[in-house]
Amino acid sequence: MPMVGLKRELTLLDTFCIATGAMISSGLFVLPGIAYAVAGPAVVLAFLLAGILVIPALLSKAELSTAMPKAGGAYFFIERSLGGAFGTIGGMASWLSLTLKSAFALVGMGSFAVLLFPDIGVWQVKAIASSLCLVFVVINLVGVRHAGRFQSVLVIGLLAATGYFIVRGLPSVSVDSFAPFMPHGTTSLFATAGLVFVSYGGLTKITGVAEEVKNPGRNVPRAMFLSFTVVTIVYVLAVFTTVGTLPASLLSGSRTPLSLAANAFSGPVGLIIMTIAALIAFTTTGNAGILSASRTPMAMSRDGLLPGVFARVNSRHGTPHVAILATGAFMIALIVLLDLETLIKTASTMKIVLFLLVNVAVIMMRESKMQGYRPTFRSPLYPWIQIFAIVVYGFLVFEMGTLPLVITAVFFAGSLLWYVAYVGLHGRRDSAVIQVVRRITSRELGTSSLEAELREILKERDEIEEDRFDGLVKACTVMDMDHGEPLDAFFKRLSKVLGHELKMESNEVLDLLVKREAESTTALRPGLAIPHIVVEGEGVFSILLARSQAGIVFSDDVPPVHAVFVLIGSRDERNYHLRALMHIAQITQHSDFDRRWKAARGPEDLRNIVLLGERRRDTRDD
Repeated sequence: MPMVGLKRELTLLDTFCIATGAMISSGLFVLPGIAYAVAGPAVVLAFLLAGILVIPALLSKAELSTAMPKAGGAYFFIERSLGGAFGTIGGMASWLSLTLKSAFALVGMGSFAVLLFPDIGVWQVKAIASSLCLVFVVINLVGVRHAGRFQSVLVIGLLAATGYFIVRGLPSVSVDSFAPFMPHGTTSLFATAGLVFVSYGGLTKITGVAEEVKNPGRNVPRAMFLSFTVVTIVYVLAVFTTVGTLPASLLSGSRTPLSLAANAFSGPVGLIIMTIAALIAFTTTGNAGILSASRTPMAMSRDGLLPGVFARVNSRHGTPHVAILATGAFMIALIVLLDLETLIKTASTMKIVLFLLVNVAVIMMRESKMQGYRPTFRSPLYPWIQIFAIVVYGFLVFEMGTLPLVITAVFFAGSLLWYVAYVGLHGRRDSAVIQVVRRITSRELGTSSLEAELREILKERDEIEEDRFDGLVKACTVMDMDHGEPLDAFFKRLSKVLGHELKMESNEVLDLLVKREAESTTALRPGLAIPHIVVEGEGVFSILLARSQAGIVFSDDVPPVHAVFVLIGSRDERNYHLRALMHIAQITQHSDFDRRWKAARGPEDLRNIVLLGERRRDTRDD
């Protein structure tokens, strides 16, 4: 059965709302009271500090998602950079952490539903949460566009409610509520920042659905940065308002801090508005959780790390229905059967580990020097910000406590055993880390399956339809020479290769090359030459690429040539000859072409530089 692709239906607004809705839930409506008990009024600063600590993961995921906008997000990045074993661990951890967080959000609605309906019991709350989960499953099955629109409506309402809370509450803030600001010392500040760090964990969920975003190279990073900015402002101002308006005795340890604060300065109306806002927030997290989490088993199935059934996409709606159903069923099981508090902390530990691995992934992808790795956004301050993140996230992991560490270690060991049992050690895929090792140990890399895959991803990302020039480059001979030589020696070498391909005598080809060069040099600019000859026949046209690291001396008037594009065509292909010259000019005029050409690690790298070069593709009407 052919694989059905996912539909690109999510707009910038949809993508922004998925990220925002995934963040604003328990992190804002539950955690401030718990965090206040640890840090006091400094909880406001702790939320800001946690946001700063998320920035490295934000930058790294933005880069990776614009280079590889594929379903699976963190799993896909980790698998392609570090290999199948780490990919299995990362994929399982990503799926479990997202599912647990979403299930917790739905169960967490009970704390607020009780404010509106005091007689609701535990099992009634679980029944409501399970029913909502089923609703979200159905919405996601019908289509990602419907899930995205539903998310947008909810998030807009949520932001309006929190905006009301902040604007209405700020005038009531008492400065005395912030004294002493840090009663438990700076140590409590950093501990609290680690606690509320998970509040920003949903920010990067949209990378899991990047394959379904319109113009992902632009919209995914924009949505992430916009969401991060908006949510950070909302977090800091809302927590500031809560601390400044609610007595410490009511705030400390409260599971409904914003609702209580709204009641304090706005009465029952404020209480109802913020309780409804909290219910909306948990709803958006549950919906975004199913939408994003379900793409991870789908991506793992595509790669052969899970049974193929999870990769099935509904041909009518374009959604991974099996993965969605499995994720929804697992969420309902968690809602009904488990006490999630310890597991949520474990899920948070896994999320931090994933953030750490994503930063490692950026380093591996960059250092692999693969031509197909072309992110539209590049993380600034590379590699220092990634190294900083690895150290800080490693520190946070060990601060999460013994039990979450043990559970996480057992889970990772189980994931690795699954990989060995299901895939086997013989199932190793090409990855960026293998490319790095090859680059260090040997200059000749041969054909890289990952390089070819990245090239196909770029075509899909930029909606490129291959034309005749692409086909010619894919099929052409590529000569790669370390040494330099005079023009006559190069032409002799070239004529032997072309003679074999054209089924002509090498001397005949040599005469054509020399005759054309005698008319005027084909070295068009420093470092570039485009020799071309006309041969007998009809419909004949081909290309040969050549590189000389030391350079070929075409003329005493121009510097040695490093890049040679040889064009061979019959007379009836004269018009296409001019079009091919135009394509070559567009590719070689790029400011980065000469550096990439000289740094290429072999014939396939040279070919990919041309295939991935920026140019206007021919259309059928051209």
